[in-house]
Amino acid sequence: MSGPDLLVLATVATLAGSGIYLLLERSLTRIVLGVVLIGNGANLFILLSGGVTGRPPIRGLFGSEGISDPLPQVMILTAIVITLALTAFLLSLSHRAMRLTGDDEVRDDEEDRRVIARVERELARHRVREEVERMRRIHAEEGFRAGLRARLGLRGTVRRERRELRRRMREEWERQMAADDPEGGMDTTMGEDSP
Repeated sequence: MSGPDLLVLATVATLAGSGIYLLLERSLTRIVLGVVLIGNGANLFILLSGGVTGRPPIRGLFGSEGISDPLPQVMILTAIVITLALTAFLLSLSHRAMRLTGDDEVRDDEEDRRVIARVERELARHRVREEVERMRRIHAEEGFRAGLRARLGLRGTVRRERRELRRRMREEWERQMAADDPEGGMDTTMGEDSP
C-alpha cells in the first residue's frame, strides 16, 4: 500500500470508530450523525477496495485497457442512497421524539425492564434453591443440629434476597417515575407514609 492509500484507510478507521462511538450514545441526534459517519466510512472503504483508479468505465470511449472497475462505483452509489434513506428515517424519528417528549433522549423500553426484572427474580430463586439443596446436604451429612443452623442461615439468605430484589425494583420504579415527570410533581413513595 502506498502513502495515500494508508491515509484513506486511516480516514476510514476514524470515520467508522467515531460513528460507532456516536451510535452508542442515547441522543437521537448523535445516533443520526453516527450513521452518517459510518456510511461515509463504508463508502471510502469500498472506493479503496476498488483498486487502482484509471479511466472512466465507459466502454467505447477509451478502449478496454486502463479503465477502472465499475463495480465499486455502483456499490458506492447504492450505499449513498441507502445511507440517505436511513438518515431521513432517523431524522423523522428524532423530530417525532422531540415533538412528543421535548428531548431526543432514547429511553429504556418498558418490556426490557420487565424482562430484566423477571431474570433477576429467576436468578434469586435459583440462588435460594441452591441454598436449600446445600441445607439438605448438610442435614443429611452432619446431622440435625447442623441442618438446623443451615436452615436458619437459609431464612436469612431468603430474606436478604427478597429485600435486595424489592430495593432494586423500587429504585427502578423511582427512576422511571423521575424520567416521566422531570418537574418532580408526582408522588414517588409508592403509597408509603412519610415521617
